Amino acid sequence: MTTYNLRVLGIDPGTATTGWAIVEENSGQTKAVAYGHISTDKGNSPENRLCEICNDLVEIIKKYRPAEAAIEELFFFKNQKTVISVAQSRGAVLLTLRQNNVRIASYTPLQVKQALTGYGRAEKKQIQLMTKSIMNLAELPRPDDTADAIAIALCHLNSRKMNNLK
Repeated sequence: MTTYNLRVLGIDPGTATTGWAIVEENSGQTKAVAYGHISTDKGNSPENRLCEICNDLVEIIKKYRPAEAAIEELFFFKNQKTVISVAQSRGAVLLTLRQNNVRIASYTPLQVKQALTGYGRAEKKQIQLMTKSIMNLAELPRPDDTADAIAIALCHLNSRKMNNLK
């Protein structure tokens, strides 16, 4: 059996909170290397908040050296102000990943939920429970954005297996 080692950075973009997770697959075993979230101060200007997210993301990339990143795509928001700020965050994250030579894949929330729970309309709590279970974590990953980032990385690893990518 060939040893295969891949580190993926999962990202759930947002302006107030961006979830991130480094998930590694090695010889068929998957583990969470590190995970957390980037929080920005709502008192800061939008451009400073985006800069903070990108600067923190660069540090994460330098520290953990992921080969690939998986980021959540936007979905329909009822609140247009929210969708605009999330889109800005997503764009800043995509640019940062590209500038740091990290290969990028995008997944819809439906794809992520389907990959983890088998149900595309799973609730946030179900995603937290599944990430905890799959990754053998001692406690539920919090906040939701962190659990989502782990789920996005796992979705990417599953997608790679289904598409026979090495």
